[in-house]
Amino acid sequence: MSAAPGRLTDQQVSFLLQPINGNRVRNLRGMSHLEAWDVRRQLIRIFGFEGFAVETQALDLVHEHGNPNYRKKNKAGEEYGPTYTAWTIVYRAQVRLTVKTTTGQTIATFEDAAAGDAVNQPSVGDAHDLAMKTALSQALKRCAVNLGDQFGLSLYNDGSRNAVVMRSLAYMGEPVKESEDAPVGPEQTPEGAAEPDSAPTPSGSALPPPEPEPQHTATAAAPPQQQRPGAMPTAGPGERQGALDAMWEAARAVNFTEGLPAQFQTAFGHPIEQGTVAEFRQARDLMTGSNAA
Repeated sequence: MSAAPGRLTDQQVSFLLQPINGNRVRNLRGMSHLEAWDVRRQLIRIFGFEGFAVETQALDLVHEHGNPNYRKKNKAGEEYGPTYTAWTIVYRAQVRLTVKTTTGQTIATFEDAAAGDAVNQPSVGDAHDLAMKTALSQALKRCAVNLGDQFGLSLYNDGSRNAVVMRSLAYMGEPVKESEDAPVGPEQTPEGAAEPDSAPTPSGSALPPPEPEPQHTATAAAPPQQQRPGAMPTAGPGERQGALDAMWEAARAVNFTEGLPAQFQTAFGHPIEQGTVAEFRQARDLMTGSNAA
């Protein structure tokens, strides 16, 4: 009998479901993207140094051309200086990314490919090196995006920093019973802490977020006409109001108050005013990476 496949820890799942920290996003010619070094850093933070493997499946030279009469150009496009051979090189890379548990079991494997170029480089060696690195880096980033928002998935949504995954049914077990002393206050989010201490430990053992309750009530939240998107609801008595306040506080901590109403409606199928304690806590946990169930 083969061994059961590895699984992510609850803390890893919680961290992966958070919206991306905007400080990690770069902009190039109007396109939002992550840098390759940052993707590797995040892989280390979430899975550990030995918790992932990057394999080059193929690296092929696609194009090589040397222009012996090339001259440099100024900002106005005017040529100047002596002529030299300018090299343009293109490579195609096929990469496989494997993520593992802390005990070495394979969790998932992703494969993707990309092309990278180096244009009009004065050194043929440097041109080959740059084109290869670009192709390999792009292929790795395309593999990693399958791990969700922490690896730039939301950026494909017109550069949005808002989480697009929010939750995964594969990691939602039996509902956790609510109790009067269950913590409802927001905890420090890893993305809100100073770098690099915001990384979670891959060996976390937090309980998964609870499933939404089948019954919905709307007794404690303010009616829709008294709220506006992004507004903080007024505090009130009761456990439900405390969970509601904690959710909004978590949204404010990650600058997500304007996007929360729409995301809540998408995730749970009804507006915030009809939400339950479990849903408020789950939404809070997704925004903060809280270990509280």
